[in-house]
Amino acid sequence: MSGPANFEMLEAMQQMARDRGISVDTLFDALANALVAAYKRLPNAAEEAVVTIDPDGGEFRVFGQELDEDGNVIREWDDTPKDFGRIAAQAAKQVLTQRVREAERDRKYEEYAGREGDIVTGIIQQTDSRFTLLDLGKVEALLPQAEQVPYERYDHGARLKAYIVEVRKTSKGPQIVVSRSHPGLIKRLFELEVPEISNGIVEIKACAREPGHRTKIAVWSNDQNVDPVGACVGARGARVRMVTTELRGEKVDIVPYSDDPAEFVARALQPAKVKEVLLDEDKGRATVIVHDYQLSLAIGKEGQNARLAARLTGWHIDIRSESEVAAEAESEWAEGEWVENESGEMVWKPAEGGETLSAEQWAAGDAQADPDDVAPGEVAEENLVEAAAAIDEEDHELDQAADELKASAEDDSFDVETAPSVAGSFESAEGEPGPGRPG
Repeated sequence: MSGPANFEMLEAMQQMARDRGISVDTLFDALANALVAAYKRLPNAAEEAVVTIDPDGGEFRVFGQELDEDGNVIREWDDTPKDFGRIAAQAAKQVLTQRVREAERDRKYEEYAGREGDIVTGIIQQTDSRFTLLDLGKVEALLPQAEQVPYERYDHGARLKAYIVEVRKTSKGPQIVVSRSHPGLIKRLFELEVPEISNGIVEIKACAREPGHRTKIAVWSNDQNVDPVGACVGARGARVRMVTTELRGEKVDIVPYSDDPAEFVARALQPAKVKEVLLDEDKGRATVIVHDYQLSLAIGKEGQNARLAARLTGWHIDIRSESEVAAEAESEWAEGEWVENESGEMVWKPAEGGETLSAEQWAAGDAQADPDDVAPGEVAEENLVEAAAAIDEEDHELDQAADELKASAEDDSFDVETAPSVAGSFESAEGEPGPGRPG
């Protein structure tokens, strides 16, 4: 079926396809499938049918088909309904609406699909306890609560820069997830403000961030004539000030990167001045020694400076003051250690270089120890044992004397006046006269 209306409809479809960036063939295929579906809903329609569209003359034709068991066409006939032009117009409208909507979604997705890790600027549209919506122009970006900075307010209508962490393809179009707490936001902001970073002369080697409070970045220059820290700070701090303003007052420490781990750890603890750094590569631990008056500065408020330095360098940092190290050095002493001899037996090796002792000898050494070699604590313990034994013996004598006194009192021939004082027959533990003996 053909006519001026069909031709105008096809021409309108071709024009819209060009305007929307949709392939004309894709649009015609979708229209043909929609017409087949509309034809099969008619009474007495063939089970199998195909629709042909003439893009030049605007003619629609429906051909009924009969297929064999293998799916081959064995008979075909023209079965175009009389009012198929009206049906075609309705189907074309539906196809255009659906395809344009799908093409818009695909185009938006392709525009942002490769931009993970990029920075975008949007206008805050809606804020609640779960997320904040940013209007990026053609699409909206989602800022979840987990990606927000604590205590940062997002006022409606304010402009905000955010970091793209994910682009999802959904049935309703692309969903762009952005972040304000990601460390990548710091790097992208410096790329916008520092030309030396965008052109590759200066590199940001590492970044550690506590969103809303403080950030440390380590920078490196590929040109010995360019100071990386100075390039990031800018004249009178203009460049870094732009970054901190966008971060709403978050402080940024810029330190020079070093290939030497000890030197890098010392630089990472700036503004504190480090005296010495001792590295334990097996445990990944760095012991940092600072002057006493630099200890609190090196640790930072609630340990923030040390914590950020550890994240920046990848080392576990233990900060010690000079006085603490000196006190530990004075108190450290060792009598010996257990070592394994040639036969595989564990023996005790004295620190002073004496003869080694087996486990049995070492255990029996306390009983055979020279009194002169006994430690003061051991002597005190021995004296306490002897004193307790003496008190027990005197208690026994006192009990005997009390029994004798009781037996004498029961005896009628006992004379109290002529009887000797039983209580005065022993001395107290301190060696003083007893209560029954004159002084």
